[in-house]
Amino acid sequence: MMRLARNNRATRSSPTRPAAVPVLAALVLLLAGVLTSCAGDDGTSTNGTETTNGTESPGYTDIGPDELAGMLENKGFLFINVHIPYEGEIPLTDLFIPYDEAAGHVDQLPDDKDAKIVVYCQSDHMSRIAAAVWAEEGYTNLYNLDGGFVA
Repeated sequence: MMRLARNNRATRSSPTRPAAVPVLAALVLLLAGVLTSCAGDDGTSTNGTETTNGTESPGYTDIGPDELAGMLENKGFLFINVHIPYEGEIPLTDLFIPYDEAAGHVDQLPDDKDAKIVVYCQSDHMSRIAAAVWAEEGYTNLYNLDGGFVA
C-alpha cells in the first residue's frame, strides 16, 4: 500500500487568484470573436462546413420518433443500430454496427456518399458518435434518432 507524505507539495491546494478571472474572461471573449469571424455571410465557415447559430453542425440531422415512423412507412434508406451491447432493435433495421467500430465498417455503407442513412442506439449517445464518424468519412445524408429507441 502506498502512503502519501503529509508535506507533499502536489497534495496542497493553491489559493485562487481573483486577478486571473478578468484575464481568463477576456481570453474567452477574444476566442469567441475569432471563431465567429470565421463564419461566412452564407452560414458556412471558411472550410465549407454548415453552421448553426455560429457553431459547426455535426454532419448529421436529428430526427424524432414521429418523423422516423413516417420515414419507415416508405423506407428508402439504410437503417443502422449501433448500440452495444445489444439491447433491442426497431423493426426494419438493416445493419448492426458497433458505434465504436464505425470507422472500420465504412465498407458496409453504400458507395454513394449521398445515400440516406438513419442511425440509432438506445439513448442516442452512441449513434451521435457513429454518425459523426461517417460524416467525417464524407457521408452527407445522415440522420440520428434523437433520444434513441427509448424516446
